[in-house]
Amino acid sequence: MRLYLINPSNPLVSIVKVKESRWNRYRVWKPLSLMVLAGLTPPSWEITIVDENLGLPDYPAMPRPDLVGITAFTSQANRAYKVAAHFRNIGVPVVMGGIHATMCLDEVMERVDSVVTGEAEVIWQQVLDDALHGNLKRRYEGGLADINYVPLTRHDLLASWYTFGAIQTTRGCPLNCSFCSVTAFNGARYRQRPIPDVVREFQSIREKRVLVVDDNLIGTRPEHIARAKDMFLAMAQANLRKEWIAQATINFADDEELLTLASKAGCRGIFIGFESLSPEGLQELGKKFNLLKGRDFRASVRRIQKHNILVVGSFIIGLDIDEAGIGKRIAEAARRYGVDNLNVLFLTPLPGTRLWDQLKSEDRIALSTFPEDWKYYTLTFPTARYKHLSLDSIIEEMLGCERDFYSIPHILRRALGNLWHRRQPLISLVSNLSYRSNLRLNSKAYADFKGYWGNRHNCLKQT
Repeated sequence: MRLYLINPSNPLVSIVKVKESRWNRYRVWKPLSLMVLAGLTPPSWEITIVDENLGLPDYPAMPRPDLVGITAFTSQANRAYKVAAHFRNIGVPVVMGGIHATMCLDEVMERVDSVVTGEAEVIWQQVLDDALHGNLKRRYEGGLADINYVPLTRHDLLASWYTFGAIQTTRGCPLNCSFCSVTAFNGARYRQRPIPDVVREFQSIREKRVLVVDDNLIGTRPEHIARAKDMFLAMAQANLRKEWIAQATINFADDEELLTLASKAGCRGIFIGFESLSPEGLQELGKKFNLLKGRDFRASVRRIQKHNILVVGSFIIGLDIDEAGIGKRIAEAARRYGVDNLNVLFLTPLPGTRLWDQLKSEDRIALSTFPEDWKYYTLTFPTARYKHLSLDSIIEEMLGCERDFYSIPHILRRALGNLWHRRQPLISLVSNLSYRSNLRLNSKAYADFKGYWGNRHNCLKQT
Protein backbone atom coordinates (compact mmCIF):
# COMPACT_ATOMS: atom_id res chain seq x y z
CA MET A 1 0.00 0.00 0.00
CA ARG A 2 1.27 3.45 -0.94
CA LEU A 3 0.65 6.45 1.33
CA TYR A 4 1.26 10.12 0.49
CA LEU A 5 1.45 12.56 3.41
CA ILE A 6 1.22 16.09 2.05
CA ASN A 7 1.98 19.51 3.52
CA PRO A 8 0.32 22.02 1.14
CA SER A 9 1.97 25.34 0.39
CA ASN A 10 0.63 28.86 0.44
CA PRO A 11 2.40 30.95 -2.22
CA LEU A 12 1.37 34.14 -0.41
CA VAL A 13 3.76 33.31 2.44
CA SER A 14 7.01 35.08 1.57
CA ILE A 15 9.29 32.75 3.51
CA VAL A 16 8.57 29.86 1.14
CA LYS A 17 9.77 31.91 -1.82
CA VAL A 18 13.27 30.53 -1.72
CA LYS A 19 13.99 31.30 -5.36
CA GLU A 20 13.17 35.00 -4.84
CA SER A 21 15.25 35.21 -1.64
CA ARG A 22 17.91 32.63 -0.84
CA TRP A 23 17.82 33.75 2.79
CA ASN A 24 14.39 32.14 3.16
CA ARG A 25 16.05 28.75 3.20
CA TYR A 26 16.80 29.51 6.85
CA ARG A 27 13.08 30.05 7.60
CA VAL A 28 11.39 26.99 6.08
CA TRP A 29 10.56 24.30 8.64
CA LYS A 30 9.90 20.60 8.23
CA PRO A 31 6.24 19.42 8.50
CA LEU A 32 6.79 17.64 11.80
CA SER A 33 3.23 16.39 12.24
CA LEU A 34 3.49 14.34 9.04
CA MET A 35 6.82 12.91 10.16
CA VAL A 36 5.17 11.84 13.43
CA LEU A 37 2.36 10.09 11.54
CA ALA A 38 4.95 8.35 9.38
CA GLY A 39 6.54 7.02 12.56
CA LEU A 40 3.18 5.53 13.54
CA THR A 41 2.62 3.89 10.14
CA PRO A 42 3.35 0.13 9.80
CA PRO A 43 6.17 -1.01 7.48
CA SER A 44 3.59 -2.53 5.10
CA TRP A 45 2.85 1.00 3.87
CA GLU A 46 5.24 2.69 1.44
CA ILE A 47 5.37 6.30 2.68
CA THR A 48 6.19 9.48 0.78
CA ILE A 49 6.13 12.84 2.55
CA VAL A 50 5.53 15.76 0.18
CA ASP A 51 6.39 19.24 1.46
CA GLU A 52 5.11 21.69 -1.14
CA ASN A 53 7.17 24.45 0.45
CA LEU A 54 10.11 22.96 -1.44
CA GLY A 55 8.24 23.27 -4.73
CA LEU A 56 5.01 21.92 -6.23
CA PRO A 57 5.37 18.32 -7.40
CA ASP A 58 3.93 16.90 -10.61
CA TYR A 59 1.29 14.73 -8.95
CA PRO A 60 0.00 13.16 -12.22
CA ALA A 61 3.51 11.92 -12.97
CA MET A 62 3.90 10.32 -9.54
CA PRO A 63 2.85 6.73 -8.78
CA ARG A 64 -0.81 6.48 -7.83
CA PRO A 65 -1.18 6.21 -4.04
CA ASP A 66 -3.74 4.13 -2.17
CA LEU A 67 -4.36 6.82 0.45
CA VAL A 68 -3.52 10.52 0.82
CA GLY A 69 -3.22 12.30 4.15
CA ILE A 70 -3.15 16.11 4.24
CA THR A 71 -2.45 18.45 7.12
CA ALA A 72 -3.18 22.18 7.01
CA PHE A 73 -3.14 25.35 8.99
CA THR A 74 -5.98 27.74 8.13
CA SER A 75 -3.86 29.63 5.59
CA GLN A 76 -3.14 26.37 3.75
CA ALA A 77 -6.76 25.30 3.45
CA ASN A 78 -7.32 26.49 -0.14
CA ARG A 79 -4.33 24.62 -1.47
CA ALA A 80 -5.23 21.57 0.63
CA TYR A 81 -8.64 21.44 -1.03
CA LYS A 82 -7.09 21.65 -4.52
CA VAL A 83 -4.72 18.78 -3.73
CA ALA A 84 -7.58 16.77 -2.26
CA ALA A 85 -9.72 17.37 -5.36
CA HIS A 86 -6.96 16.10 -7.65
CA PHE A 87 -6.61 12.79 -5.84
CA ARG A 88 -10.33 12.29 -5.29
CA ASN A 89 -10.90 12.84 -9.01
CA ILE A 90 -8.69 9.82 -9.77
CA GLY A 91 -10.39 7.69 -7.13
CA VAL A 92 -7.86 8.01 -4.27
CA PRO A 93 -9.40 8.54 -0.81
CA VAL A 94 -8.21 11.62 1.05
CA VAL A 95 -8.11 12.10 4.81
CA MET A 96 -7.39 15.54 6.24
CA GLY A 97 -6.36 16.56 9.73
CA GLY A 98 -4.69 19.39 11.57
CA ILE A 99 -5.91 22.51 13.27
CA HIS A 100 -8.07 23.86 10.43
CA ALA A 101 -9.86 20.55 9.99
CA THR A 102 -10.63 20.56 13.71
CA MET A 103 -11.87 24.15 13.86
CA CYS A 104 -13.78 24.15 10.54
CA LEU A 105 -15.07 20.59 10.48
CA ASP A 106 -18.16 21.09 8.30
CA GLU A 107 -16.24 22.98 5.63
CA VAL A 108 -13.51 20.35 5.45
CA MET A 109 -15.90 17.39 5.42
CA GLU A 110 -17.44 18.73 2.20
CA ARG A 111 -14.08 18.49 0.42
CA VAL A 112 -12.41 15.28 1.61
CA ASP A 113 -13.41 11.67 2.27
CA SER A 114 -12.48 11.59 5.95
CA VAL A 115 -11.49 14.07 8.66
CA VAL A 116 -9.35 13.55 11.76
CA THR A 117 -10.05 16.11 14.47
CA GLY A 118 -7.71 16.75 17.38
CA GLU A 119 -4.37 15.00 17.69
CA ALA A 120 -4.11 12.05 15.33
CA GLU A 121 -1.75 9.70 17.19
CA VAL A 122 -4.46 7.80 19.04
CA ILE A 123 -6.60 7.18 15.97
CA TRP A 124 -4.09 6.89 13.10
CA GLN A 125 -3.77 3.10 13.15
CA GLN A 126 -7.55 2.76 12.91
CA VAL A 127 -7.59 5.19 9.96
CA LEU A 128 -5.03 3.06 8.13
CA ASP A 129 -6.84 -0.21 8.93
CA ASP A 130 -10.14 1.20 7.72
CA ALA A 131 -8.53 2.52 4.53
CA LEU A 132 -6.95 -0.86 3.91
CA HIS A 133 -10.39 -2.51 4.04
CA GLY A 134 -12.15 0.24 2.06
CA ASN A 135 -14.14 1.32 5.10
CA LEU A 136 -13.00 4.87 5.91
CA LYS A 137 -15.28 6.65 8.37
CA ARG A 138 -16.31 10.23 7.67
CA ARG A 139 -14.79 11.43 10.96
CA TYR A 140 -12.27 10.24 13.51
CA GLU A 141 -11.90 12.02 16.85
CA GLY A 142 -8.30 11.95 18.05
CA GLY A 143 -8.68 14.12 21.14
CA LEU A 144 -5.51 14.68 23.16
CA ALA A 145 -2.78 12.09 22.77
CA ASP A 146 -0.72 10.56 25.55
CA ILE A 147 2.67 11.77 24.36
CA ASN A 148 4.45 9.39 26.71
CA TYR A 149 4.06 6.76 24.00
CA VAL A 150 4.68 8.64 20.76
CA PRO A 151 7.26 6.70 18.67
CA LEU A 152 10.31 8.36 17.24
CA THR A 153 9.60 10.65 14.31
CA ARG A 154 10.64 9.57 10.78
CA HIS A 155 13.28 12.22 10.15
CA ASP A 156 14.74 10.08 7.38
CA LEU A 157 11.83 10.57 4.98
CA LEU A 158 12.55 14.16 3.97
CA ALA A 159 15.38 15.51 1.85
CA SER A 160 18.47 16.98 3.44
CA TRP A 161 17.77 20.37 1.81
CA TYR A 162 16.45 21.88 5.05
CA THR A 163 18.68 24.04 7.21
CA PHE A 164 16.73 23.11 10.35
CA GLY A 165 15.47 19.83 11.68
CA ALA A 166 12.40 19.83 13.94
CA ILE A 167 11.30 18.23 17.20
CA GLN A 168 8.51 18.60 19.76
CA THR A 169 9.06 17.98 23.48
CA THR A 170 5.80 19.30 25.01
CA ARG A 171 2.21 20.05 24.05
CA GLY A 172 -0.53 22.25 25.42
CA CYS A 173 -0.47 25.77 26.84
CA PRO A 174 -2.30 27.01 29.95
CA LEU A 175 -2.02 30.70 28.97
CA ASN A 176 -4.99 30.67 26.55
CA CYS A 177 -4.27 34.02 24.92
CA SER A 178 -7.25 35.42 23.03
CA PHE A 179 -5.57 35.32 19.59
CA CYS A 180 -4.06 31.83 19.87
CA SER A 181 -5.74 28.53 19.00
CA VAL A 182 -3.13 26.30 20.69
CA THR A 183 -5.15 25.83 23.87
CA ALA A 184 -8.31 25.05 21.89
CA PHE A 185 -6.47 22.44 19.80
CA ASN A 186 -3.83 20.98 22.15
CA GLY A 187 -5.51 21.71 25.47
CA ALA A 188 -4.55 23.75 28.52
CA ARG A 189 -2.82 20.84 30.26
CA TYR A 190 0.94 21.01 29.77
CA ARG A 191 2.11 17.57 28.58
CA GLN A 192 5.78 16.57 28.43
CA ARG A 193 7.43 13.76 26.53
CA PRO A 194 9.77 11.44 28.43
CA ILE A 195 13.24 13.00 28.50
CA PRO A 196 15.05 9.87 27.22
CA ASP A 197 12.74 9.91 24.15
CA VAL A 198 13.58 13.55 23.50
CA VAL A 199 17.31 12.85 23.69
CA ARG A 200 17.06 9.83 21.38
CA GLU A 201 15.06 11.77 18.83
CA PHE A 202 17.54 14.66 18.89
CA GLN A 203 20.24 12.10 18.12
CA SER A 204 18.27 10.84 15.10
CA ILE A 205 18.07 14.30 13.49
CA ARG A 206 20.76 14.72 10.85
CA GLU A 207 20.65 18.53 10.71
CA LYS A 208 23.02 20.36 13.03
CA ARG A 209 20.41 23.05 13.72
CA VAL A 210 16.97 22.17 15.08
CA LEU A 211 13.69 24.01 15.62
CA VAL A 212 11.91 22.97 18.82
CA VAL A 213 8.29 23.55 17.81
CA ASP A 214 6.81 23.56 21.33
CA ASP A 215 4.46 26.49 21.79
CA ASN A 216 5.85 27.05 25.28
CA LEU A 217 9.10 25.18 25.86
CA ILE A 218 9.49 25.61 29.61
CA GLY A 219 5.89 26.00 30.75
CA THR A 220 4.69 28.27 33.53
CA ARG A 221 4.77 26.40 36.85
CA PRO A 222 7.72 25.43 39.08
CA GLU A 223 7.37 21.73 38.19
CA HIS A 224 7.45 22.65 34.48
CA ILE A 225 10.65 24.61 34.98
CA ALA A 226 12.20 21.76 36.96
CA ARG A 227 11.42 19.30 34.18
CA ALA A 228 12.90 21.68 31.59
CA LYS A 229 16.11 21.84 33.63
CA ASP A 230 16.27 18.04 33.79
CA MET A 231 15.77 17.84 30.02
CA PHE A 232 18.47 20.41 29.29
CA LEU A 233 20.88 18.61 31.63
CA ALA A 234 20.22 15.28 29.90
CA MET A 235 20.73 16.89 26.48
CA ALA A 236 24.02 18.43 27.59
CA GLN A 237 25.25 15.16 29.05
CA ALA A 238 24.38 13.36 25.80
CA ASN A 239 26.70 15.73 23.93
CA LEU A 240 24.22 16.07 21.07
CA ARG A 241 26.26 18.65 19.20
CA LYS A 242 23.08 20.36 18.09
CA GLU A 243 22.17 24.01 18.08
CA TRP A 244 18.49 24.73 18.53
CA ILE A 245 15.94 27.52 18.76
CA ALA A 246 12.60 27.46 20.56
CA GLN A 247 9.59 29.47 21.75
CA ALA A 248 8.98 30.50 25.34
CA THR A 249 7.38 33.20 27.43
CA ILE A 250 9.42 35.96 29.04
CA ASN A 251 9.77 33.90 32.24
CA PHE A 252 12.54 32.07 30.37
CA ALA A 253 14.78 34.93 31.59
CA ASP A 254 13.92 34.58 35.27
CA ASP A 255 16.02 31.55 36.25
CA GLU A 256 19.79 31.72 35.90
CA GLU A 257 20.25 27.97 36.31
CA LEU A 258 17.68 27.33 33.57
CA LEU A 259 19.51 29.68 31.19
CA THR A 260 22.88 28.08 31.95
CA LEU A 261 21.55 24.58 31.30
CA ALA A 262 19.69 25.66 28.14
CA SER A 263 22.87 27.14 26.72
CA LYS A 264 24.89 24.02 27.57
CA ALA A 265 22.20 21.90 25.89
CA GLY A 266 22.62 23.87 22.66
CA CYS A 267 20.02 26.64 22.83
CA ARG A 268 21.11 29.43 20.49
CA GLY A 269 17.89 31.36 19.98
CA ILE A 270 14.57 31.96 21.71
CA PHE A 271 11.37 33.40 20.24
CA ILE A 272 9.49 35.48 22.83
CA GLY A 273 6.06 37.02 22.38
CA PHE A 274 6.07 40.55 23.81
CA GLU A 275 2.90 41.20 21.74
CA SER A 276 2.06 44.70 22.98
CA LEU A 277 3.84 47.75 24.36
CA SER A 278 1.25 48.55 27.02
CA PRO A 279 -0.47 46.79 29.94
CA GLU A 280 -3.83 47.61 28.31
CA GLY A 281 -2.77 45.81 25.13
CA LEU A 282 -1.55 42.79 27.08
CA GLN A 283 -4.84 42.63 28.98
CA GLU A 284 -6.72 42.81 25.67
CA LEU A 285 -4.76 39.80 24.42
CA GLY A 286 -4.87 37.87 27.69
CA LYS A 287 -1.05 37.85 27.86
CA LYS A 288 -0.93 37.60 31.65
CA PHE A 289 2.69 36.57 32.07
CA ASN A 290 3.99 39.81 30.56
CA LEU A 291 2.00 41.83 33.09
CA LEU A 292 4.31 40.89 35.98
CA LYS A 293 4.88 44.04 37.99
CA GLY A 294 8.33 45.52 37.74
CA ARG A 295 9.26 43.49 34.67
CA ASP A 296 12.24 45.10 32.94
CA PHE A 297 12.17 43.70 29.42
CA ARG A 298 15.58 45.08 28.53
CA ALA A 299 17.12 43.41 31.57
CA SER A 300 15.32 40.15 30.76
CA VAL A 301 16.66 40.16 27.20
CA ARG A 302 20.19 40.88 28.42
CA ARG A 303 20.08 37.99 30.88
CA ILE A 304 19.19 35.62 28.05
CA GLN A 305 21.81 37.05 25.67
CA LYS A 306 24.57 36.71 28.25
CA HIS A 307 24.24 32.96 27.75
CA ASN A 308 24.96 33.23 24.02
CA ILE A 309 21.27 32.94 23.17
CA LEU A 310 19.78 35.26 20.54
CA VAL A 311 16.34 36.75 21.20
CA VAL A 312 13.59 37.19 18.60
CA GLY A 313 10.87 39.54 19.82
CA SER A 314 7.32 39.20 18.49
CA PHE A 315 4.69 41.94 18.48
CA ILE A 316 1.15 42.33 17.14
CA ILE A 317 -0.26 45.32 15.26
CA GLY A 318 -4.00 45.98 15.15
CA LEU A 319 -5.09 45.89 18.77
CA ASP A 320 -8.00 48.11 19.74
CA ILE A 321 -5.61 50.43 21.56
CA ASP A 322 -3.22 50.73 18.58
CA GLU A 323 -3.25 54.11 16.85
CA ALA A 324 -1.18 55.91 14.21
CA GLY A 325 2.55 55.61 14.91
CA ILE A 326 2.33 52.15 16.47
CA GLY A 327 4.77 50.71 13.91
CA LYS A 328 7.49 53.19 14.77
CA ARG A 329 6.89 52.73 18.49
CA ILE A 330 7.25 48.96 18.17
CA ALA A 331 10.53 49.31 16.25
CA GLU A 332 11.85 51.71 18.88
CA ALA A 333 10.78 49.42 21.72
CA ALA A 334 12.40 46.40 20.06
CA ARG A 335 15.68 48.29 19.78
CA ARG A 336 15.32 49.48 23.37
CA TYR A 337 14.77 45.92 24.57
CA GLY A 338 17.83 44.91 22.57
CA VAL A 339 16.25 41.99 20.67
CA ASP A 340 18.30 40.49 17.85
CA ASN A 341 15.34 40.06 15.49
CA LEU A 342 11.86 41.53 15.32
CA ASN A 343 8.81 39.62 14.10
CA VAL A 344 5.63 41.70 13.76
CA LEU A 345 2.25 40.20 12.88
CA PHE A 346 -1.22 41.56 12.19
CA LEU A 347 -3.90 40.78 14.75
CA THR A 348 -5.65 37.92 12.94
CA PRO A 349 -8.90 36.23 13.99
CA LEU A 350 -8.28 32.51 13.56
CA PRO A 351 -11.13 29.97 13.87
CA GLY A 352 -11.29 28.46 17.33
CA THR A 353 -9.96 31.50 19.17
CA ARG A 354 -11.74 33.91 21.50
CA LEU A 355 -10.63 36.68 19.16
CA TRP A 356 -12.53 35.03 16.29
CA ASP A 357 -15.70 34.83 18.37
CA GLN A 358 -15.36 38.45 19.44
CA LEU A 359 -14.69 39.97 16.03
CA LYS A 360 -17.32 37.81 14.36
CA SER A 361 -19.94 38.98 16.86
CA GLU A 362 -18.87 42.59 16.16
CA ASP A 363 -18.96 42.07 12.36
CA ARG A 364 -15.27 42.99 12.15
CA ILE A 365 -13.98 40.06 10.08
CA ALA A 366 -13.29 41.87 6.83
CA LEU A 367 -12.29 38.93 4.63
CA SER A 368 -15.06 36.41 5.10
CA THR A 369 -15.62 34.75 1.73
CA PHE A 370 -14.57 31.26 2.72
CA PRO A 371 -12.81 29.11 1.84
CA GLU A 372 -11.25 31.45 -0.76
CA ASP A 373 -10.18 34.10 1.76
CA TRP A 374 -8.42 31.63 4.07
CA LYS A 375 -5.24 32.06 2.02
CA TYR A 376 -4.79 35.48 3.60
CA TYR A 377 -5.00 34.19 7.17
CA THR A 378 -1.22 33.87 7.43
CA LEU A 379 -0.89 36.51 10.22
CA THR A 380 0.98 38.62 7.64
CA PHE A 381 -2.13 40.24 6.07
CA PRO A 382 -4.72 42.45 7.81
CA THR A 383 -7.94 40.42 7.57
CA ALA A 384 -10.04 42.28 10.16
CA ARG A 385 -11.52 45.74 10.60
CA TYR A 386 -9.29 47.51 13.10
CA LYS A 387 -10.58 50.08 15.51
CA HIS A 388 -8.23 52.98 14.79
CA LEU A 389 -6.34 51.89 11.67
CA SER A 390 -7.63 51.70 8.11
CA LEU A 391 -6.37 49.12 5.64
CA ASP A 392 -3.86 51.53 4.10
CA SER A 393 -2.68 52.87 7.42
CA ILE A 394 -2.13 49.52 9.12
CA ILE A 395 -0.13 48.26 6.14
CA GLU A 396 2.00 51.40 6.21
CA GLU A 397 2.53 50.95 9.95
CA MET A 398 3.80 47.42 9.30
CA LEU A 399 6.10 48.42 6.44
CA GLY A 400 7.43 51.41 8.35
CA CYS A 401 8.19 49.24 11.37
CA GLU A 402 10.10 46.70 9.28
CA ARG A 403 12.02 49.35 7.31
CA ASP A 404 13.01 51.06 10.55
CA PHE A 405 14.17 48.00 12.48
CA TYR A 406 15.81 46.33 9.46
CA SER A 407 17.57 49.37 8.04
CA ILE A 408 21.17 48.69 7.07
CA PRO A 409 22.62 50.89 9.86
CA HIS A 410 20.56 49.12 12.53
CA ILE A 411 21.41 45.68 11.14
CA LEU A 412 25.12 46.49 11.18
CA ARG A 413 24.89 47.89 14.69
CA ARG A 414 23.29 44.68 15.95
CA ALA A 415 25.77 42.49 14.09
CA LEU A 416 28.75 44.45 15.42
CA GLY A 417 27.32 44.30 18.93
CA ASN A 418 27.02 40.53 18.70
CA LEU A 419 30.53 40.33 17.26
CA TRP A 420 31.86 42.35 20.19
CA HIS A 421 30.09 40.08 22.68
CA ARG A 422 31.01 36.95 20.66
CA ARG A 423 27.32 36.11 20.45
CA GLN A 424 26.81 34.36 17.10
CA PRO A 425 27.41 37.40 14.87
CA LEU A 426 27.11 35.44 11.62
CA ILE A 427 23.75 33.90 12.52
CA SER A 428 22.53 37.30 13.72
CA LEU A 429 23.57 38.94 10.45
CA VAL A 430 22.06 36.21 8.25
CA SER A 431 18.73 36.27 10.09
CA ASN A 432 18.52 40.07 9.86
CA LEU A 433 19.33 40.03 6.16
CA SER A 434 16.67 37.34 5.66
CA TYR A 435 14.02 39.61 7.12
CA ARG A 436 15.30 42.62 5.19
CA SER A 437 15.35 40.74 1.89
CA ASN A 438 11.61 40.13 2.22
CA LEU A 439 10.74 43.84 2.47
CA ARG A 440 10.41 44.11 -1.31
CA LEU A 441 8.37 40.91 -1.50
CA ASN A 442 6.13 42.14 1.30
CA SER A 443 5.52 45.51 -0.35
CA LYS A 444 4.41 43.82 -3.56
CA ALA A 445 2.25 41.35 -1.64
CA TYR A 446 0.49 44.20 0.19
CA ALA A 447 -0.13 46.06 -3.09
CA ASP A 448 -1.71 42.93 -4.58
CA PHE A 449 -3.68 42.39 -1.38
CA LYS A 450 -5.14 45.90 -1.47
CA GLY A 451 -6.22 45.27 -5.05
CA TYR A 452 -7.91 42.04 -3.98
CA TRP A 453 -9.54 43.78 -1.01
CA GLY A 454 -10.89 46.54 -3.25
CA ASN A 455 -12.28 44.13 -5.81
CA ARG A 456 -13.82 41.97 -3.09
CA HIS A 457 -15.62 44.87 -1.44
CA ASN A 458 -16.78 46.35 -4.76
CA CYS A 459 -18.35 43.00 -5.62
CA LEU A 460 -20.07 42.87 -2.23
CA LYS A 461 -21.47 46.39 -2.72
CA GLN A 462 -22.88 45.44 -6.13
CA THR A 463 -24.64 42.42 -4.67
